[in-house]
Amino acid sequence: MRSISCYSERAIKISYSYCSGPSSQAYVSPTLTPSISNAVTCIYRLQLLSQKTLFITLTWRNKLINQGLTISISDNNISSPSKLSSDSYHLRKIKGTKSFQSCDSKIEAFWDLSTASYETGPEPISGFYVVFVVDSELGLILGDKDEEVIVQNLRKKLSMAKSSLLSRSEHFSGNTVYSTKAQFCDTGLAHDILVKFSGEEDGAKSPVLSVCIDDKKIFQVKRLKWNFRGNQTIFLDGMLVDMMWDLHDWFFKEASGFAIFMFRTRSGSDSRLWLEEKNLEQKGQDKAGFSLLICAFKNPVIGDKSWRSEGMASN
Repeated sequence: MRSISCYSERAIKISYSYCSGPSSQAYVSPTLTPSISNAVTCIYRLQLLSQKTLFITLTWRNKLINQGLTISISDNNISSPSKLSSDSYHLRKIKGTKSFQSCDSKIEAFWDLSTASYETGPEPISGFYVVFVVDSELGLILGDKDEEVIVQNLRKKLSMAKSSLLSRSEHFSGNTVYSTKAQFCDTGLAHDILVKFSGEEDGAKSPVLSVCIDDKKIFQVKRLKWNFRGNQTIFLDGMLVDMMWDLHDWFFKEASGFAIFMFRTRSGSDSRLWLEEKNLEQKGQDKAGFSLLICAFKNPVIGDKSWRSEGMASN
């Protein structure tokens, strides 16, 4: 997302309305229906007892773009699926196990989606489990079916590696209302995130961007055709969270137009997001914090083509 990281200090503002408590203003008309996500990608970092670090990427897709779960393993510290230098496997069955070698490690995957429940997107919300064992360590457990025999046996026999969620990316197509949930730190709450932008076709004099958290409007940006790139800082769960947007291609590329919205935590109140990233890259350190990326497309994109644009937006 480097194209939207080159703004002066004046472009960054704290949303004091949220610092002092949520606004009482309704966030969006109940008649508006949010878009449904076509795909969700989550990147997890594993720290093994051997001090080895691996990254597991899970991509959930709906029928429009090759339904199923894809897993990728990498030892590179990246935050974009399109930049993965890894081994990838597409799991088409709803239940099974798979063993393979990747990044000089033995990986075992166990999953059961046979009773999974979904809301609107491709990612299950309950009734499932996905488990990874890495070099005889329990690397990652997802889902709520802890009572399953296979999960219980793995918990009893194996030590647990440290794991953390680095980023979450969601792809949408359709209207201009995008809704999701995000937990920005381990000790924080899961927040409802809603991004909406309206244009002349919606009756507005000029396009307007509205960002809402937990059903309350946090900030609004007007004259989007002039302010098609920008950023705003929100104080949330005791942290600074930078929200950045890039609507250039949405407005100026008709058929292939898409919009990018990113929320990302900072590691310190005195740092600037883009300067922090540059310094970390120079030092070879891991990027701090968590990021939520929303990619919105004007038109549905079939197959994996939609994922190629994410490299343009992620950092």
